[in-house]
Amino acid sequence: MSYQVKNVHQGRNIKRFREMLGIKQDALAVALGEEWNQKKVSILEQKETITLETVSQVALILKVPTEAIQNLDDESALEIITNTFATREHISHSTYQPPQFNPLDKIVELYERMLHQQQEMIDRLEKLVDRK
Repeated sequence: MSYQVKNVHQGRNIKRFREMLGIKQDALAVALGEEWNQKKVSILEQKETITLETVSQVALILKVPTEAIQNLDDESALEIITNTFATREHISHSTYQPPQFNPLDKIVELYERMLHQQQEMIDRLEKLVDRK
């Protein structure tokens, strides 16, 4: 029976989750607090092991379980990425809705503006006629 040691790199896991969520290092640094900057986040992502306190704080910001950052090994991560990104299951159609507007509403708004401008012009002309 062979025992295989998991190759868990917590910094790389943070980077994976951050990139999957589309969060930049600068944004993560701002969320972590004043003492953080982009360079510190970059250094954090290079560390193999990270303190539980920091992992918990990052997990809370990224909205992922702490255990995912602590226990996700390279093989599992590759399998997850291959299975989800190859089939595009990561795209949630319910979160993005393109703006929908009725073209008739826009036409009605245009006519209302035109009528308003026309009425203003008529009022001005009537005032000019009354003066003479």
